[in-house]
Amino acid sequence: MSVPVFHTLGCRLNAYESEAMKELAEQAGVKGAHVVNTCAVTAEAVRKARQEIRRIRRENPDAPIIVTGCAAQTEPETFANMPEVTRVIGNTEKMQASTWNAMVPDLIGETERVQVDDIMSVKETAGHLIDGFGRHRAYVQVQNGCDHRCTFCIIPFGRGNSRSVPAGVVIDQIKRLVDRGFLEVVLTGVDLTSWGADLPGEPRLGDLVMRILKLIPDLPRLRISSIDSIEADENLMQAIATEPRLMPHLHLSLQHGDNMILKRMKRRHLRDDAIRFCEEARSLRPDIVFGADIIAGFPTETEEMFDNSLRLVDDCGLTFLHVFPYSPRKGTPAARMPQVKGPFIKDRAARLRAKGDQALEAHLASQQGVIHQILMESAQLGRTGQFTEVNFSMPQPEGQIVTAKITGRAGSALTADQALAF
Repeated sequence: MSVPVFHTLGCRLNAYESEAMKELAEQAGVKGAHVVNTCAVTAEAVRKARQEIRRIRRENPDAPIIVTGCAAQTEPETFANMPEVTRVIGNTEKMQASTWNAMVPDLIGETERVQVDDIMSVKETAGHLIDGFGRHRAYVQVQNGCDHRCTFCIIPFGRGNSRSVPAGVVIDQIKRLVDRGFLEVVLTGVDLTSWGADLPGEPRLGDLVMRILKLIPDLPRLRISSIDSIEADENLMQAIATEPRLMPHLHLSLQHGDNMILKRMKRRHLRDDAIRFCEEARSLRPDIVFGADIIAGFPTETEEMFDNSLRLVDDCGLTFLHVFPYSPRKGTPAARMPQVKGPFIKDRAARLRAKGDQALEAHLASQQGVIHQILMESAQLGRTGQFTEVNFSMPQPEGQIVTAKITGRAGSALTADQALAF
């Protein structure tokens, strides 16, 4: 029988954990199963998970289906009640070798069908480290969980409280990745800027970044995934200013541009805080670009409040927008607030996306003639340090960093002819 097939929904961290689960399942000898690693960030994400499970069953009528991930953690009964599902396992259980070992040889045997424990009782992020997720860019999980309780968010109940991987463990893994030939490493987590709060001495994310760059001089590129800008520490700002190997691209968890909505979301920043952070980071690193998460149609949002989100794109100088149409998550405070009608949410999300398209177009236009260092992800596709895609007209050495002059744009990507010779 075949090795397990993994179906990953949601965030990059889920994708990382699917790779780790794949190793655990194969080591245990699990055969022929389909594993669905779910997302719970929106009601639509849960709907898509159910849809994916039904599709898998139609195409694989006899295969065991194991469901895990955030949606399985937050609403295990939803998936346990689906006749297509063989086993439901929680976010803690999915990363334990004992869970997968217990499935062999009979996935439909005596083992408990639903294995989902209290995620809030988990106190540490164990070293489920994999050497090489991604072909040319490696992702390293340094943090999991979240201590904050934003009123719209179900994720803390899927991931638990914040836990950090010790710096020494992170550095050892990155050294192994560099030795294997990876030229770029991305630090990932659920609430990345909370890294270190649960470790001795309470180090900050900036301390980890500076330590990585100091102790691993052979690492050409270090990248940070999504951060909460209000929690950016002094050393992180120092790294942005002084460390060219830290890539000039940050994805910010902004969520909205109106102060009243931000308060109702129970966010920890106000509009001016976001603008001030972007201005400061840009003054320290003029070539830095920002992505951002923004929710359209949060409960009680008026047209005037929504306009503040639209204006935030320009006021912060955002380039990459990730727009979420609001959908209520059962059990969250926002689900009990006065809801915005669906057609308004859909319209506002579309207008935000259009604004994001304009911002990206302006960025692409500004890159004409600029020389970039580009990490090649395939023979003709790479990404700049700003994480902008570049399509080459001629093949380049895959997995290498090449220097090239931008010649134009095509769709949402830049174009270049070939690497410059030095």
